[in-house]
Amino acid sequence: MHVTIDHAAAANAQAIAAAAAHVNIAAYKFVTFDNTEEMRPQYQEICKELGLKGTILLTPEGINLFLSGPRSQIDRFLAWLRSDARFADIEVKESYSEEQSHKRMLVKIKKEIITMRMPLIKPELGRAPAVAPTTLKRWLDQGHDDNGKPVVMVDTRNAFEVDVGTFNNTIDYRIAKFTEFPEVIAANKDALADKTVVTFCTGGIRCEKAAIHMQNIGYDSVYQLEGGILKYFEDVGGEHYTGDCFVFDYRTALNPQLEPTVTVQCFACRAVVTPRQQLDPRYVYEVSCPHCAPGTDAS
Repeated sequence: MHVTIDHAAAANAQAIAAAAAHVNIAAYKFVTFDNTEEMRPQYQEICKELGLKGTILLTPEGINLFLSGPRSQIDRFLAWLRSDARFADIEVKESYSEEQSHKRMLVKIKKEIITMRMPLIKPELGRAPAVAPTTLKRWLDQGHDDNGKPVVMVDTRNAFEVDVGTFNNTIDYRIAKFTEFPEVIAANKDALADKTVVTFCTGGIRCEKAAIHMQNIGYDSVYQLEGGILKYFEDVGGEHYTGDCFVFDYRTALNPQLEPTVTVQCFACRAVVTPRQQLDPRYVYEVSCPHCAPGTDAS
């Protein structure tokens, strides 16, 4: 199969990477991590030494991290992380910014990488099938998978994230938190029969758990988008996607070129505030927005 390479886009991406002061990385891995308490101070120490900012979650089921810092320091951290055999093959997604994408450094211990409260789901023991971004784009271009089945996209993110941007014609169940997903996807099983379902999220964690759960309850053709929206942007760009991708740091959202956008998050209520809503007089920096200003509704 012939793959067209956008040399101009590739050159632009390289230029952005070279000019940016900081590298922002996102990575996770599901693997037994039974000494989180012992390892936490070591993670804290290495991040402090390297001047990194972000969040690292250490859980019995694995690790999830978002870090920002100069290229040399990020590379030193990754070399240290991968010296632990459990994380030797951890995959990393990158974006770039002039400022560090986080304002402080936190290393937390939690029960799950992403809370789902489904203890029988153990991605370490076997993943649901994954579809690469380039393959998904081809499926969406042609309107069906390689077996001729119609492809349906299911967004596993929370409603406020979806509102910033999502794949075209996606199914959005308007969930407020990921723990609601198992019930709503079970209730809609009949509606998705005879279709190939592709679950997706920001970076791959939620859609990985979601796809496994769907297999467990009888879905017979379900995939997770490998690497989530951010990997799709990195490999494919913004085709079949409308809007930006919400991210959990000061940038708020990234466009398909993985550049920060002018979308912001309200300091008071944490709602996403679009550029249009920022022009509303009810938007007062660090005070209020059209979502939370007294006696008003978002427009």
